[in-house]
Order: sequence, then structure tokens, then C-alpha cells
Amino acid sequence: MRSRLGTAAALAASVCLVACGGAQQHDTATPDTATAPAGHGVTIIENARVFDGTRDLGEVSLVIRDGLIERIAEAGATDLPDGAKRVDHAGRFIIPGLVNDHAHVGNTKGTEHGDRFYTQAQVSADLRQFQAYGITTVASLGMNGSAFGEIRNAINADPMLGAQLYGAGGGVGTPDGAPPAANMGLTDDPVARPTDADGARAAVRAQAEAGVDMIKLWVDDLGGKAPQMQPEIYKAAIEEAHRHNLLVAAHIHDLAPAADLVASGVDIIAHGIRDRAIEAPLVEAMKAAGTGYIATLQIDEANYIYAEQPAWLDTPFLRNALPASVRAQWSDAGWRETRLADPATQKHRDALAVNLANLSTLHAAGVRIGFGTDAGALPHRVPGFAEHRELELMVDQAGFSAAQALVTATSAAAQLLRFDDRGVLQPGKRADFVVLSANPLDDIRNTRSIEAVWQAGRQVAGPVVDYSAQARD
Repeated sequence: MRSRLGTAAALAASVCLVACGGAQQHDTATPDTATAPAGHGVTIIENARVFDGTRDLGEVSLVIRDGLIERIAEAGATDLPDGAKRVDHAGRFIIPGLVNDHAHVGNTKGTEHGDRFYTQAQVSADLRQFQAYGITTVASLGMNGSAFGEIRNAINADPMLGAQLYGAGGGVGTPDGAPPAANMGLTDDPVARPTDADGARAAVRAQAEAGVDMIKLWVDDLGGKAPQMQPEIYKAAIEEAHRHNLLVAAHIHDLAPAADLVASGVDIIAHGIRDRAIEAPLVEAMKAAGTGYIATLQIDEANYIYAEQPAWLDTPFLRNALPASVRAQWSDAGWRETRLADPATQKHRDALAVNLANLSTLHAAGVRIGFGTDAGALPHRVPGFAEHRELELMVDQAGFSAAQALVTATSAAAQLLRFDDRGVLQPGKRADFVVLSANPLDDIRNTRSIEAVWQAGRQVAGPVVDYSAQARD
């Protein structure tokens, strides 16, 4: 993401190291914090155990002023600002707000999908759901309507309207190819579909001038069923985007185009490679180039897992995220039988297995890993729930520790998009965080125990058990 979107003034000066609850931590503040007078407009979150997006700080207090973390103080500190609002979270756990590097908004309503739903009301409803589930920043990678910039600016001006929104505008695809306009319900197709290099450059320039935050490319032949973007087109698009200081994220499915995309300077591979095992030369090329990788594990699992009626289908955490029409569909025995009998279902299972293995390989090799789910692109890719399921898959099946998964979904996800003001709970950064009743370092599924969500220093949601997706039906 362009640095203009992620810059916050640096406020911190490291003061000391203290021991608290067995964990080492920094007590940090601006130089004059210790002697600051009455804390008008200041909030102090006291006595919570904090994972700051990089490490476990133990039990600390967060001093928040003007939407930013001003100081991280040892628990029980006596030199905190007088007159501040104080919120005691003893026994609670705090993590940064999650950052979704690959999602979509304004494309679904109930069991239907299409660009007819791209309105500020629907986009805000989607972002409120992400927010309620602890995702405070969402990058919408393509298929955004012409009103994207206006909607983004309006929502980002008011934390109560939902998670912060950034994105790729319409994105750049292929004539008669990906993204498939008919299948995605794009009746007023916002995707640029150039036929040559000059057209690709013009498309990127137009999107840059419209104020997009990044460029999305679709490089996928849809299993051999559609034309794939030609190298001369994506090379020109990448080159033009970089002239405008815009990151480029490429949608792929197969291994075949990945190596040339990396060699051509693409910044982010926006979906996992799902047809075969990633090879060592590509791993090394990605590591050397600093290419980011977003696996979106849940994208294939979501195509069949709900038809299998897992026990967690009936948990409030998932049920509350579903519009009534989706709940009814998933409860229908005929729908489940049809979905599971579809020959494509086994292909999706196989794709997930390959994706998991490739993510594990890349993570072990030190390739930059981002966090995304493709939630919101279709009704079964559930905003909010998908992110917590993604974390679970990363830990249970891709070899991540709980701490590594949290780093990926917070500080690493923010860094991948060039944000320097979020993803970590440190002085000078945004006060975007999630209050949990259980420790996610003990069990990653504890990220679901959401009691409150704070964004820009304000409580904007919580507890999650009280959330209802009815506004999205």
C-alpha cells in the first residue's frame, strides 16, 4: 500500500525493561508522558495480557490518545495521566486488529452475489461484520465498483462504519477470461480487460488516477476453460504500476505462471499455488525478491466444508455470521447432497492439501507470508469467520505455531501492504485491537473469544456473541 495511507507520526522513546507475569516487556512513552497533566481524551486499558503483533508483552496497560497508542506501561504503573478513562481488562488478552490482505466487499447479499450489491450501505455492512470479528483492516482485491474511492473515504472517516477499507478498484483481467464476469455477476463489469501492453499501461494509469491503493491482476486460465493473461500484458501492467508506486497482487491458481510473475516483479502472489508442489527455484526466487504470498487456504475448503455439516457449523460464532438465507441453504439436505456429489468437491479437497503443503514449504523457507481469505467474494466465503478458520488451518495443518499465525495476521499482513501504522500495538501506532477472554497463544481457536473490538481508540464492536448478520441478508 502506498505509504501515504499507512503513515503515523512516531511517538515512542524506549524507557525501560520490566518483568511482569514472567514475560519481558518495554515500558515506552513519549518523552513528556510521565509528567503529562490531566488526560483529557485519554483512555487507559489496564492490566490486560498483550500480544503486540510481534511478541507476548505479558500484563501491561495501554495508554491511548487521539486514536493512537501513546504508551505501553507496566501493570500497576502509578505515573499514568490523571483524568483518563480507565478500562480494567485484568484476566483478558489483547491482540492487534487482524489485517486481511485479500478479501472482497459489496459483492454478496444473502445467497446471491454480483456487482449490483456494490453500494455504500452493503460495503459498510460487510465491513461491520469483518470488524465485529476482529478484522480492522480489509484490502478488497478487485471487482470494486466505480464508487470505490468515494465509499472508501467515507467509511475510513468513521470507525463506526466498519473496518478500514483499502483496495484495488476494479482490477485488471482478461477479455472473456478471469475474473469470469458472468459467474461473478458482473453485469456492469468494473474490471479493465486490456488486449495488449499499451492497453494494460492505460488501464493501470486510469486506476492510479482514480486513487486505487494497489493493482490486482488475474493470471488464471480457470482450469483451461478460459484465455489466460499474456506475459506482455502483465509485465506492462506491473511496470506501469511501479511507476505509480503501487503494489501489484496477482491472482493465480497454478504453478505455471508463478515463476515468470515473480521474475517480472509482481509484489504479491494473492492465492496459494494449488495444482502441484512448489519447486525450490521458485521458493528461492520469491525469497530473494521479497515477494509476498497469501495462501487463502479457506477458499477451497469453503466449497465443501459446510455441506459436510461439521460440528462447529452450529456454534454461535459461525451461525451469527450467516444471513438467514445462507443458514437455510446450508441446512437443506438436498443442497448438501448435491454439493458433496459434485465431482469438483474432491478437486477442492486436493487443492487444499496442496495449498497447505506449499504454504508450509514457503513459511519454513522464510518467504514473506501475508494473510487473506477471499472472504466476501461469494456467499460461502464468510466475512469474519473465514479469517479465524484460516488461522486454525495454518496452525493445525500447515505447521505454524499460534504465535507465528498471529504475527502473520497482524504485523506481517500490515507490512505486506506497506502499512506502518497498524498491525502492531506500539507507541505511535493505531489503537486497533481485539479483547479476548481466552489466551490465543494457548489455542489459536481462542481468537474467537471476542469480548470487544477497538478501532482508532474507540470501542466499535463486541462481544461477538451479540453480533447478527441480518443486515447482510
